[in-house]
Amino acid sequence: MTTHTATELNSPHDLLAAVPFMVGYHPQDSLVAMALREDKVVMAMRVDYPDSAGIEAISKTIALHLVREKASEAIIVGYLPQKEIASDPLLVVRECIAGHSIIVKECIEVRSDRFRSSLCADLTCCPPEGTVIPQLSDSRVTAEQVAAGNPLPFLDLDEMKRSIAANSTDKELIKAIKAVAEIDYESDEVNAQQRTGANAINQMALEFLRDGVVVDKALIALVLVRLLDLQVRDYAMGISGMGISGMGISQEKSNDQLWDMWRWLLRVAPRGYVAPVAVIFATASYERGDGALAQRALDRAFEDSPKYQMAKLLRRTFAAGWPPSAFTQMRADLHPKICAAIYGESPAQSE
Repeated sequence: MTTHTATELNSPHDLLAAVPFMVGYHPQDSLVAMALREDKVVMAMRVDYPDSAGIEAISKTIALHLVREKASEAIIVGYLPQKEIASDPLLVVRECIAGHSIIVKECIEVRSDRFRSSLCADLTCCPPEGTVIPQLSDSRVTAEQVAAGNPLPFLDLDEMKRSIAANSTDKELIKAIKAVAEIDYESDEVNAQQRTGANAINQMALEFLRDGVVVDKALIALVLVRLLDLQVRDYAMGISGMGISGMGISQEKSNDQLWDMWRWLLRVAPRGYVAPVAVIFATASYERGDGALAQRALDRAFEDSPKYQMAKLLRRTFAAGWPPSAFTQMRADLHPKICAAIYGESPAQSE
């Protein structure tokens, strides 16, 4: 629910160019709300555009998120469905937000390829039929975002889904997976097998950070099988937010590369081994501000395992609008305990 953009938004053109970067794709039939503190966007959220019966409930939800973010001002952008014919369709949203003592700084209506401000009464500026939306490629905001290393937003939600869709079946990987025994929880070797899984994750991460690819199918198979264990999965979630030490790579850069690694593994994982990888990738994406992509990753987790408890928990916490920083802090608190359980020592000692 956070935004990638740190650029100034000085006009409606800037604002409309920034929204796709904030939500990860070009929204349609959507309401986008931004929380502002000291003229800076601190949170952006997108919800499906409601029907007339649901607009009040959605407005209250948006307002509560803005209040929790301690917003002094808000910006609303409504990507209106074709069936919407109301002359001021975002009035209820504005009034609900204003009722919580939050100033609505701007409110934009987007209909097809045109936009207008609900707050502007100047017909030379915002005629009733709206103004043509400029091309994203022509925007200063786009240039700044690309220069900062942020990827261009997906064209639509379907393209976002395709970016994490399963690859074609890898028969060699399937064979390697069948050769790996799952953890026997009735034996005395549970901790040793968990440690083997954590070590395999470390090795895979180091190879990916070094080479940008992992080709050892036996290693990939071992990681996928061991991630079925909750302790090993939680260990993997920890390193995906805390980085890998060594190799002269900064934590920020290693986190970005680990995010790429989990996305790659999500695409190569065969059925039955997707859910653990999906929740790791979902959490890492949410912390980056890619809330929409995180939700799509959870979709893949549920497709693979409809009752997967961590996916259910993340779905609830994402919907509740937990700030990404809360996940970062929780990870920082939990990871040393997981390391101690697996290795009997601190992360620093185990590396």
